[in-house]
Amino acid sequence: MKILAAVVLLFLSINSFSQVQYEVSKDSQNGQKTLKGILSRELLLNDAEFAWMKNDISWYKPNADCVTNLTAVKDTIQLMVFVGTWCEDSQIVFPQLLKMLDQVGFNMKRLTVIGIDRQKTTLGSLTQALGVTKAPTIMVLKGGKEIGRVEEFGKYGIYDKELAEVLVKAK
Repeated sequence: MKILAAVVLLFLSINSFSQVQYEVSKDSQNGQKTLKGILSRELLLNDAEFAWMKNDISWYKPNADCVTNLTAVKDTIQLMVFVGTWCEDSQIVFPQLLKMLDQVGFNMKRLTVIGIDRQKTTLGSLTQALGVTKAPTIMVLKGGKEIGRVEEFGKYGIYDKELAEVLVKAK
């Protein structure tokens, strides 16, 4: 009987991990689809309402210092990116970030994408616990600890210029 209970509990826990880890709503200001929770590149690419994920960004050339610094630490850091699917800044920065990550061969298992709503909340209290107040927010973590973040377009108005400075701290 104990073995059966353990098997049932194991199945239920595995099954719960396969469940959708986000919720869908409409933004109150622009009516756009909003996703809150854990997202993936594929989810956003395969949803017709997020056409911005497929925009031509061939013009975007990542900051050279950022590419150099990211290449040096790509195997020792994690990125946690908070995006608003309704947010124009997220719709610009997030695809650019993905292009840069692809360019340096960043392991996407080290990237966690979290959808937030206009109030900067997500499922649970993660944004409040981490002090996330802007979209997008790119957090760089090493050893499970935050070493820095870039909010929106960063202090220079060019997100990857500030990200280059944060990545230096990860070396």
